[in-house]
Amino acid sequence: MENKERFSLLLLEPGEYYFEDYIASLAVTENDTWLSGRLKVCSLSLVFDPKDYHKPILKIPFTQCGSITKSSDKDSNILNIISKQYIEMLDHNVLEPYKFVNELSLFRIYLKYARVENCLSLILQLHRASSLQTAEHRHMAAAIAFGRQTLITFDPTWLELGENIIIEEVGQKITPLSINSGRIVLTSLHVYFQPFNNNEMTLYLKIKLSEIKRIIKRRFLLQQVGLEFEYEPNKQLYLTFKNTEIRDNLYDNLLNQSKVKVEKRERCIMTLKWQNGALSNYDYLLYLNSLADRTVNDLTQYPVFPWVVADYSSPTLDLTNSNTFRDLTKPIGALNPGRLLKLQDRYNEMNVPKFLYGSHYSTPGFVLFYLVRKYPQYMLCLQNGRFDHPDRMFNSISDAWRNVLNNMSDFKELVPEFYDTDQCGDFLTNKYAIDFGTRHDGRKVGDVELPQWANSPVDFISKLRQALESDYVSNHLHHWIDLIFGYKQNGPEAIKANNVFYYLCYEGAVDLNNVRDWNQRHALEVQIMEFGQIPKQIFEKPHPPKTCLLIKDFQKFGILPNIEQYWNWKNLSVLKLFTTTIHRDTATSVKFSEDMQTVWSVGYDAMLKVHCISTQKQIRSVIVQGFPVKFNDIILPSNYTSTALIATMHGIVYDIDCCRITDDFRAHEDSISCLAWSKNGFLITGSLDCTARIWKAPQAPWTKIELITSLKAELEHENKVTSLALSVDNKLLATGTNVGEIFLWSFFDYSFIQQLPGHADSVNKMCFSRDCSKLLSCSDDCCFKVFDSDSGLELYTNTLQCPLKTLAWDGYHVFVGGENGILYLWDLEKFELINKIQTHPGGLLDMDVSNDGSMIATVGKDRLVYVWKTSFDN
Repeated sequence: MENKERFSLLLLEPGEYYFEDYIASLAVTENDTWLSGRLKVCSLSLVFDPKDYHKPILKIPFTQCGSITKSSDKDSNILNIISKQYIEMLDHNVLEPYKFVNELSLFRIYLKYARVENCLSLILQLHRASSLQTAEHRHMAAAIAFGRQTLITFDPTWLELGENIIIEEVGQKITPLSINSGRIVLTSLHVYFQPFNNNEMTLYLKIKLSEIKRIIKRRFLLQQVGLEFEYEPNKQLYLTFKNTEIRDNLYDNLLNQSKVKVEKRERCIMTLKWQNGALSNYDYLLYLNSLADRTVNDLTQYPVFPWVVADYSSPTLDLTNSNTFRDLTKPIGALNPGRLLKLQDRYNEMNVPKFLYGSHYSTPGFVLFYLVRKYPQYMLCLQNGRFDHPDRMFNSISDAWRNVLNNMSDFKELVPEFYDTDQCGDFLTNKYAIDFGTRHDGRKVGDVELPQWANSPVDFISKLRQALESDYVSNHLHHWIDLIFGYKQNGPEAIKANNVFYYLCYEGAVDLNNVRDWNQRHALEVQIMEFGQIPKQIFEKPHPPKTCLLIKDFQKFGILPNIEQYWNWKNLSVLKLFTTTIHRDTATSVKFSEDMQTVWSVGYDAMLKVHCISTQKQIRSVIVQGFPVKFNDIILPSNYTSTALIATMHGIVYDIDCCRITDDFRAHEDSISCLAWSKNGFLITGSLDCTARIWKAPQAPWTKIELITSLKAELEHENKVTSLALSVDNKLLATGTNVGEIFLWSFFDYSFIQQLPGHADSVNKMCFSRDCSKLLSCSDDCCFKVFDSDSGLELYTNTLQCPLKTLAWDGYHVFVGGENGILYLWDLEKFELINKIQTHPGGLLDMDVSNDGSMIATVGKDRLVYVWKTSFDN
């Protein structure tokens, strides 16, 4: 019975080249029946694939061949091979351990179309090379391959009309446990991969540039030489090149093609989406793995996921009990204190380079330990045609967990399949009915034994996914990210965290390009492939924790008013409530009153204006007598009715009802540039004299600030203070300067906490998120940024078209404005631009959002005050 060809690169040794393919017939001994099939000439063996799939594929290693000759009959076209051993594979097309036949055999191979004398020289050359040491053989095989590859050219007739070749290179296609060399061609319309052999399904693979969704630079064998394409529909192509320069040149030229429209997945945006709940823990871990050069196409760098559940013995899985979960602050090897103590004793006795764990948490062998039932062919390839001993296989979930907790050489984490509900746990069942052997207790190796709380593989994966997305894991996952992808991955922090592996696991430990000794290079490559590789480090500072920034969550905890709707700002341009021309000079600051009935503004004309929102009329217009100077900022302290604090040369307290100044205090040696207020009665002033000062305000009604007794703290800076922000919980104070510095201070004891990365120019406005976990800032450098207020990590940055003067944050949306007069609105959950509108010609200088998020007020150089009211979505 005939079937499609069964030959695969997985049937070869790792790194073995596949050179030629011939239609042939084979007979063992002179009297045997001839079998029709194909002969594959490879660098380490000859492989015969019969057409009849009931017959096994035969592999004849060159190392076992005594002689390879042309038949003595001058008219015959037969190749005679005498071998001490051959290997039978896929007998009756069944995946099972290979059969190694150790007997002297004569193989007679008749070539139907090719002449034996034309291929014999290559076969004899490969036969001679098989006697060399492994590294030398690989070097010689690579030289043979290179010589043959130069003869294979790209056929220009494959191109479409008007399609032009831009770059043509030689590279390799990477799939699990196999590497296939070919020609890589970039044109104006496509990327082509033309294999140098006929192992692929077609003569060439062609990808439309317009279908490419992502292009990712990858690390292969700890070298930056890989490039992976993700294209429609849900396909991947992983290529490697001779060196980084060739890879980068192709990458740059790809991005320059007009047809290429890759999806942007900036790390800062993805982290924010995860923090805000717009990205699941599962999807975020997949993203981080990809960013760290982990891909399903390379088993040496397969995506790694954490064990999160620690209970595999209870009848039910209680996701509300913290004891159900594994401690994510520690690596697997440190979970058992007794084992860790023994490992530390061994570590202390070691010579440099020291390592705590002698095996890694992810290697090809560990990946296939879990996935052998799904990909048995990979395990046969990895283990030279054999499955593992039945008692060492992945037989039980609870046994596997017990082993990684107690075994002195088992520290493996999990793979994504444990949490992938789309695949339904298919790796847990022996769906191919493969005979993996019998365990010591007489039981056959079959499906993986599940814990009591799971009634099927689907149920098991579903519950593990629920655990991964649970509150406990969400609140602690950032610690595990620090260990695997972050600042605890290497160096002193890794030592403190008991997270030290063998030095060859780390990127940069060895530069293979500078290793000239082929034997040494081969040994290093084998170690790198088999020992496991630490993911590329992504974060150098502590990863921020996950937070809930959605309005519904704020309402749940009383941070926002309990409203029934989400405000819809998409139609901002048609929802302007009113516009007034009220200032004689630039309007600099605007604020809503606490009750949202009025909006207050000040400007360079030294005027204070108050408008009623319901009547859309001005109800107060005051020239503050004696101060013909610029007003820089205004705040409306919630503890005082009808009172405004104004920042100018002095600090001015104005009672709008009595139309009089109730206080005027010389707060600084230079102009006050910015103000902030805490609801427990503290005033913060920032000044051009390079200080920020904290004052205790008098009891209501406002009387006087006594400069000596009211001053509680002075925060010194080296540059002018231009912006202040106080967190809602009154725990953190942020100060920004005219050179772009941002500092965080404790508002409890006024101590310095840390300096954030900041900006390249003056910081003009800052504000904290409603949950106080993030700080938003904008600057004259045209950027607005989001920082994690705990770690100081810069989570997001966006560069707009002009210097940015102001911003606001309503708990769900970010509003940013600047000198071009455009008001930009971002969805905070997804961090996507949802609207932008031209507001104040000449520049938008300040804005404020009402307490319920339904209105926004803006002022600018055109002297106008705008109040916008939005609709809502139920």
